[in-house]
Amino acid sequence: MSAISVSQAVVLGVVEGVTEFLPVSSTGHLKITEGLMGIPVDDTSVVGFTAVIQVGAIAAVLVYFFKDIVRIVSAWGRGLANRRERDNHDYKFARWVIYSTIPIVAVGLAAKPLIEGPLASLWVVAGSLIAGSGVMWAADRMGRHKRGEEDTSLKDAMLVGCSQILALLFPGFSRSGATMSTALILDLDRVAATRLSFFLGIPALTGAGLYELKDAAGAGVGAAPLIVGTAVSFVVAYASIAWLLKFVARHSFNAFVIYRIIIGTLLFALLGTGVLTA
Repeated sequence: MSAISVSQAVVLGVVEGVTEFLPVSSTGHLKITEGLMGIPVDDTSVVGFTAVIQVGAIAAVLVYFFKDIVRIVSAWGRGLANRRERDNHDYKFARWVIYSTIPIVAVGLAAKPLIEGPLASLWVVAGSLIAGSGVMWAADRMGRHKRGEEDTSLKDAMLVGCSQILALLFPGFSRSGATMSTALILDLDRVAATRLSFFLGIPALTGAGLYELKDAAGAGVGAAPLIVGTAVSFVVAYASIAWLLKFVARHSFNAFVIYRIIIGTLLFALLGTGVLTA
């Protein structure tokens, strides 16, 4: 019998799609939802399942930003063939995305036993949700929001890319929250910070999903739940991306900060009273 049913996969797909790109921690919300449904959060197949359905959310990014991605990849290809094309910002940006993915890949492989073991605890999720809220609140106020997407540099991409490690090691911190906060501290405006977070997430999350596929399928998750969960996360994530870009153009991140504190505090309460087990 599959470790996750189709109906559970639908619920988890919705949670993944809504939260993957919002700075509220998709991993944290998935682990909370799994705990409420009685699914063991540290089971190898469950960890693999959550990584695989992220590919649906990444596919939504690929579709939503298709024209941008084609432009950037085309510029990268021209730059490889023609040295004179390498001054193009799109060529540089493609190269920076590759460079900035290397640190998270290295840490992910080296720390895999910790990530799937002690750091998968819901206590870590609760603490990271609240700690990440403080970082996001401070970043939104420290940043001067004066730089756009065309003003990004290799330094920006590397620092923002490395910040993904926080979410990798501390589920609940939020990959989107960490990357957006770092970009805001570097004085990027909210829309540029959000778009940079999207683009840097493509290789990292796609690689994680493909890497975990064998564990998800081989350790007890059936094909049907994997397909359904991934498809649902794609549809919901596409709508979530469109909404987030409109939201950050007009609002601060205060709503997300408050929400994270509430969820983190509630999770501590549920764990402390024994309603959920870590």
